[in-house]
Amino acid sequence: MRRVGVLALQGDFEAHKRALERAGAAAVEVRSAAELDAVAGLVLPGGESTTVLKLLELENLFEPLRRFGLEKPIFGTCAGAILLAKEVLRPAQKSLALMDVKIERNAYGRQLDSRVVRLSELEAVFIRAPIIRGVGPGVRVLATYLDTPVLVEEGRHLAATFHPELTADVRVHRLFLEKLR
Repeated sequence: MRRVGVLALQGDFEAHKRALERAGAAAVEVRSAAELDAVAGLVLPGGESTTVLKLLELENLFEPLRRFGLEKPIFGTCAGAILLAKEVLRPAQKSLALMDVKIERNAYGRQLDSRVVRLSELEAVFIRAPIIRGVGPGVRVLATYLDTPVLVEEGRHLAATFHPELTADVRVHRLFLEKLR
């Protein structure tokens, strides 16, 4: 069984770890560049993207994480999706730029505007969620909500603007695990 890392600097990394284990993976917390070397793929959980960026810089993880993503799969949810995007709006901010996606931070509204919706047969939890405003030609849209992409993939990477780790359904995590093969 291949080990999958969950970036454990901020956000509900424990929920992702449990979801990955329910999906059949050996999940471990990652907090350093050395720990990145021991995993086949990585989940970037939700949280607050500017805070995560500050923590990545503080821990000297930004560049090692970008290099990791050039070779191995990353799955970003909510703030993690923001970090994967090539372009971040409102306000513009630094990102790993690993997916050809344009994303707007907190675009569905404040915490009070958080919601749980059905996407076809998938339950999606949106918490201060970003909106994907544009995708490049190599990006495949896997699910939409209100006519905007909410689950996308490009090559080895996967991004969701919602929180699949907060439901009992592990299909999105299994989809990510398929990328490790």
